[in-house]
Amino acid sequence: MTNYLIVPGLGNSGPEHWQTYFQQSGSNFYRIEQQEWDAPACNDWIETIERNVSTFDPTTVVLIGHSLGCATIAHWAAKYKRQIKGTMLVAPSDLEAPQYNFPATGFTPIPLDKINFKSIVVASADDIWVSLDRAAFFAEKWGSEFINIGNAGHINAASGHTNWNEGMSILKSLG
Repeated sequence: MTNYLIVPGLGNSGPEHWQTYFQQSGSNFYRIEQQEWDAPACNDWIETIERNVSTFDPTTVVLIGHSLGCATIAHWAAKYKRQIKGTMLVAPSDLEAPQYNFPATGFTPIPLDKINFKSIVVASADDIWVSLDRAAFFAEKWGSEFINIGNAGHINAASGHTNWNEGMSILKSLG
């Protein structure tokens, strides 16, 4: 059985967010709970992912990242080089863009190493936190399949992505 580990971004994912709906969709969905959601340190977030992945057979794990969670997964993959089943990286925030001014420490530069397991980047054409070109650049560097879902904002609850069936279908393509 696949074990899906949800990696939210800044502030965690609220009750209407698609990650919360995914978590509630089955007993094999688990949210990775970070100690600090609003002013995170990259190393703390990476170590929390590692502790959570280590509780499973890594070959059964699929990580589901959103926003800052995507950069965290890229950092984790570069540091630990673990072989997991795959990852879905949704709306990967561009922490190097001038408008990104959140108190997140140690997440830049964004790793551009090839991710050594199957990965899919899902992006929106009008996401204020990452341009479509930059999301495609991340996907290319990470060796990820790239999916542009059109004008979908930051692919979060505010942009109407609550019970996100299209996202669940993309996720299930990872196995």
